[in-house]
Amino acid sequence: MNRQEALAFVRTHVKNEGLVRHMLSVEAAMRWYARHFGEDEEKWGLAGLLHDYDWEMHPTAETHPLEGIDLLRQKGLPEDVLGAIASHGDHSEYPRTTLFQKALFACDEITGMITAVALVRPSKSLYDLEASSVKKKWKDRAFAAGTNRILMEEGARELGVELWEHVGNVIQAMRAIAPDLGLEGSLESTDNH
Repeated sequence: MNRQEALAFVRTHVKNEGLVRHMLSVEAAMRWYARHFGEDEEKWGLAGLLHDYDWEMHPTAETHPLEGIDLLRQKGLPEDVLGAIASHGDHSEYPRTTLFQKALFACDEITGMITAVALVRPSKSLYDLEASSVKKKWKDRAFAAGTNRILMEEGARELGVELWEHVGNVIQAMRAIAPDLGLEGSLESTDNH
């Protein structure tokens, strides 16, 4: 399955545009980290793009993502991609042991927090968002209450990247696709960002 086929697959199974944007965010972050670690960008991006394709069908921690793995296997995805997707949740039968698996877990939850912070800024843009702004909002537990800060901290720790460096990396990755995420806001991309 190539990226175009994966995106068509996502569009077939996911109706919520916010969820699609989340998956695109995680894909961008995974591609960034694949380049950073010298790994296969296409494979890592594919895992990021597909990791939540079954959420609308199986929206509980007990069923997602495990219930959706068989359909991805039928589509011919490699076992390491399936393993990364299976282990992005906290299912004990799928521990995160590889860098690939740890990266997907680390990139998943943090994109929601970054998106939430971008949307409350006057610019509503990723282009002027810095990790320090996310850090300020982090302390307000009522802000983006649906995100799990403990999982975000755990993800960065497992990946071996300091949390605020990780936030900065993911912001940088998401900036590259800001128009696709609806997060250009009132700004235009410049070389300074």
